[in-house]
Amino acid sequence: MDYLEKIGLAGLNSRIKRLSDELLYSTRDYYKKVGLDIEPNWHLIFLLLEEHGSLTVTEISQELRMSHPACVKIINKMKKKNYITSKTDKNDSRKQLLELSDKAKTRLPEFIKHWGAGTKTTEQLIKRSPHFIQELTEIENLVSDKNYMQRTLKNLNEL
Repeated sequence: MDYLEKIGLAGLNSRIKRLSDELLYSTRDYYKKVGLDIEPNWHLIFLLLEEHGSLTVTEISQELRMSHPACVKIINKMKKKNYITSKTDKNDSRKQLLELSDKAKTRLPEFIKHWGAGTKTTEQLIKRSPHFIQELTEIENLVSDKNYMQRTLKNLNEL
């Protein structure tokens, strides 16, 4: 038996991280094998910009519930590969509006096909756990309401 599995809830955070890393690195390997010059975490930004046309970094960060610095890092990599362009907002010159470049728009149908295959893979992986997405959402909402640190400090004080 795997040690993290053996220790039960004490190993849960590490198991989630391990699974996340495995999915991320395996997706990166897949993209490399099929000749896509993108990263696994870029597809969310591609899809958001396709849906909305243009967004600021702050808006993307809020939509994805991801830190602003993490979004900036991803967006800068996407800009280097010429998948995103930016322009100054007409109403507020401090804001930069991000949009998909012509290159991104041209490649998007190909990417969507690969992401669809990835979604099918995910469906296969969770097939025996039909409530997984709903339960994951519940955990995310609980952590969003009161994070792990807040909950653990409260539990410590109650011991």
